[in-house]
This record gives sequence, structure tokens and C-alpha cells, in this order.
Amino acid sequence: MGVEEHTQDRAAAEELTVETTATGTRYPIAPGYRVNVRTGPGTNYRIVRTLPYGQKIPIYCQKPGERVTGPYGTSNLWDNIANGQFVSDAYVYTGRDGYIAPRCD
Repeated sequence: MGVEEHTQDRAAAEELTVETTATGTRYPIAPGYRVNVRTGPGTNYRIVRTLPYGQKIPIYCQKPGERVTGPYGTSNLWDNIANGQFVSDAYVYTGRDGYIAPRCD
């Protein structure tokens, strides 16, 4: 493995690091993706913004919704990242399948 490849592998691993700080845990969006944030748990909900490349997000709660296929598999889980804002869990590196936060009401 060349030096350049090793550096790229390290950079990719750093992008996939779950970050825990005094303000909470933040999870990385899949490298190379700009993910739409929607008003509810499905692609039929309105887009409120698009996350930039390399973004790490909090997950306050999770809710079942439309099944979506992304870089981390196929999932019907949607992550609440702010009041009334959801992203598909199929685009978020949480380190495991299934719920990692409480269910949204």
C-alpha cells in the first residue's frame, strides 16, 4: 500500500468517527454524500435544507418511516436531527443497525 493510499484510508476512517463532546454525540453522514433534511420520515416530505459534505449530526430520536437504501444499507429508520427535521438513517454512520436513540413521539 502506497503512502497516498494509506493517507486516504486514514482520512476516510476519521470521517466515520462518532464524536462525543460536552454538547452530545454527533454521527457522520456518509462520505461523499450531501443529504436532504426533510420535515418527516420519508422522501415525500418537504426538503428544508441539504447537509454539506462531511457533516456530523446529533440524533435526538428515531422514527420508522419510508424504507430507503443508502451507503449503509436499507432502513426504514429516520433520525430526528432538529425540531421537525429528519434524515434517513441509511446515510448516517451510527456504528450499528437499529435504534441508537429513543423513539420519537
